[in-house]
Amino acid sequence: MSSIAVPALAPPRRAWLTDLPVLLVAVVWGSSYLAAKGITTAQTVVAVLVLRFAVVLPVLVVAGRRRLRALRAAQWRGAGLLGLVLSGIFLVETYGVVHTSATNAGLIISLTMIFTPLVEAAVTRVRPPGAFLAAAGLSVAGVVLLTQGGGFTSPSAGDLLMLVAALARTAHVMLMSRIKSVQGADSLSLTTIQLGSAVAVFAVLAAVPGTGDAPWTVAAGFGLPEWGGLLFLSVFCTLFAFFVQKMWSVRRTSPSRVSLLLGTEPLWAAAVGIAIGGERLGVLGAVGALLVLAGTGWGRRAVAPATP
Repeated sequence: MSSIAVPALAPPRRAWLTDLPVLLVAVVWGSSYLAAKGITTAQTVVAVLVLRFAVVLPVLVVAGRRRLRALRAAQWRGAGLLGLVLSGIFLVETYGVVHTSATNAGLIISLTMIFTPLVEAAVTRVRPPGAFLAAAGLSVAGVVLLTQGGGFTSPSAGDLLMLVAALARTAHVMLMSRIKSVQGADSLSLTTIQLGSAVAVFAVLAAVPGTGDAPWTVAAGFGLPEWGGLLFLSVFCTLFAFFVQKMWSVRRTSPSRVSLLLGTEPLWAAAVGIAIGGERLGVLGAVGALLVLAGTGWGRRAVAPATP
């Protein structure tokens, strides 16, 4: 580890203390797939999403009320549009988790790290490095094997939904970089408006007949394990993750270290799914998982800007 990569605020001998909260974010994000799977069914996806984000939204509004009032109308519109895309991501992702394993979900969604530079290269017409293209091929091959853990069969509906979610995440990242009104906007305000827009979409869907159980019906049927899972998703995977990523890490470590640590999310998803969820990959699936992890890690390094 180069000493240049560690800011003056975090001497090398204490670097692990600085990295630990960011690494914990990767752990809770990786654990979120199994947690969501444990409390969600095909009939409760919309209701769980309403409950998950309605719990944390008031906290974000109170914490950032002054910054929200300072935003321009164009910034509200831009963040609202991103929120609509975000609602689609959460819907597809959560339905995907219901219909596949937590391990598959976490590994397939990590393809966002491959898709984003590819789409950016297509938009800017700048050919990505050869090493990145090789890494992308490795990742795609890994996903193919991952979905064939029990033998060569068609990917499950959940696997395909997670692939769509990875593409949707890529679209969200690209939009954030191209909607000029949100560039430079306060992170807390931007996140609050996006989640508010997403909750509004979920609430409207919940009121439509045939979209599943009502949020209050689902909440009334939750026991302690389900409430524990919901609060884990709300408090740790949303509030804790946001404040560490946006408030803690930017002041105490470098973007490259944050990216490296958060990039371990699929590894934790696989570890939690196998160790706690009792999931099994099979030989093909295990090889595929390793290829996905290797490919996304290699791809991230291939397109990462050189550190001074």
